[in-house]
Amino acid sequence: MTFTVHGQAVSRGIAIGRAVLVASSRMDVAHYFVTDEQVHDELRRLRTARDAVVAEITRVQHGLQETTGLEAHHELNALLDVHLMLLQDTQLQDGVKHWVQDRHYNAEWALTSQLEVIAKQFDEMEDPYLRERKADLEQVVERMLRHMRGVASPVAGPGGSDEPAHEDPLVLVAHDLSPADMLQFKQSVFVGFVTDVGGKTSHTAIVARSMDIPAVVGARTASQLVQQDDWVIIDGDAGVVIVNPSPIVLAEYGFKQRQGEVERERLSRIKNTPAVTLDGERIELLANIEQPQDTVPALSVSAVGVGLFRTEFLFMGRDGKLPDEDEQYLAYRAAVEGMHGLPVTIRTVDVGADKPLDRASRDDHLNPALGLRAIRWSLSEPAMFLTQLRAVLRAAAHGKVNLLIPMLAHASEIHQVKALLARAREQLDQRAAVYGPVRIGAMIEVPAAALAVKMFLKHFDFLSIGTNDLIQYTLAIDRVDETVAHLYDPLHPAVLQLVANTIAECRAQGKGVSVCGEMAGDVTMTRLLLGLGLRSFSMHPSQILAVKQQVLRADTRKLRAWAQEVVQSDDPAALMAD
Repeated sequence: MTFTVHGQAVSRGIAIGRAVLVASSRMDVAHYFVTDEQVHDELRRLRTARDAVVAEITRVQHGLQETTGLEAHHELNALLDVHLMLLQDTQLQDGVKHWVQDRHYNAEWALTSQLEVIAKQFDEMEDPYLRERKADLEQVVERMLRHMRGVASPVAGPGGSDEPAHEDPLVLVAHDLSPADMLQFKQSVFVGFVTDVGGKTSHTAIVARSMDIPAVVGARTASQLVQQDDWVIIDGDAGVVIVNPSPIVLAEYGFKQRQGEVERERLSRIKNTPAVTLDGERIELLANIEQPQDTVPALSVSAVGVGLFRTEFLFMGRDGKLPDEDEQYLAYRAAVEGMHGLPVTIRTVDVGADKPLDRASRDDHLNPALGLRAIRWSLSEPAMFLTQLRAVLRAAAHGKVNLLIPMLAHASEIHQVKALLARAREQLDQRAAVYGPVRIGAMIEVPAAALAVKMFLKHFDFLSIGTNDLIQYTLAIDRVDETVAHLYDPLHPAVLQLVANTIAECRAQGKGVSVCGEMAGDVTMTRLLLGLGLRSFSMHPSQILAVKQQVLRADTRKLRAWAQEVVQSDDPAALMAD
């Protein structure tokens, strides 16, 4: 029987093959109590499993450049570093030790119990990127459980490497996959994968995009609905999984698959082509990065700078200990030097009291999305904020740096930021420290900021529209809440009017403006944004060439009237489809 499963499209392309199912190691974890005499052996089993996983990930890292090539090497290596860091995390280790020593839980039970404790902390985070780091912790625990049970990696290939190659291509269907598992795809028989969990910013999705593997994540119960050896079509462009397709559908997607291969080859040819529209408008295509190593894939697709450097990775998983000035300076400097003179926009930390950085006050915030996050948290911790500002200023001595402030809404906040920036410069002067000039910008991600854009332009050199949060706050929709995610609509008239007005006002005043949310990398939105006057897009590096193709085919003069018609329409989606 043919049926369809919907998930999130995270990596383009079509994959067709027979399903190989992978069961979760946590589904049948044994629960029993151990004696005092057995405690030592249980702790030894945990250490052995942890060391085995560390060794496994390290081996994958060593073979990474040969497997993936230089372009993806640095980005993927950084993801594996996150897993190695989690394996050494004191909260995980100490918590598991507590369950074994004090509660006398067996090793597997202790490991899953501590996972549940830490997972709850991730669930309370508002930021989607940080919240999805829970998946990395789950994947680490899954690998440890697998070793404790003597079960091989799910992507090692059915039956092992000694068996003859299968005639039919295979696709992997699992509850979840870790980056280390994913990186074995190039050496395995699998042509695509489907997972029950995950989102667009999950590490599984990032790896899939970097390695150009067709994938659909967040497909909920796919691993329960799909049967072993079912024929499966993975449509990584639409986020659709078709199970047991008819011969006609199979032939149709086979044709689409061949078309996709031709299209990827065509995109690679425009890598070094300047992003200029048919009517001569030069468009700035920038990269969003999360770690200094991400500059390598950004340059590999000819990004002309970094439009958003998220600094949260420096503050994550530190159990309350914040990074000092020198650690931040070295990271920012590495990103600046990695771009070889191209501009880098560094966003100040976007975390808050709901994050593990400040566990003591987490329970005081019933709605963390509206609580002490982003610039609100930075202003409440001026010593921390000054440390970051000094580090950014010092990094600016090594190249072009823009400083981006998230989630501003009030004039009082703007004045506080500017005063603290002046104080940071004074402190560096007192130390005779070398620092450079920075352009300062604000993120427009709450409706109040979009409506008060004229006030913002009095104080800032440029603006960056964070469409993810702007949509979420405008429509009062949590986009990672599955019960209301269908209402998250980038084409809602209110959202489009806020975006259009912000772009128009910046252009009228001669100030730079970019879009750095998911909307920037969505090729279905490129023509509309160009018609509204946007000339600067910042996105994940993997999306740059596809957006560039849309730019090269566009005539902004012809798009202006149509774009205004879309914005003023009660049903923008209908006009976009025409």
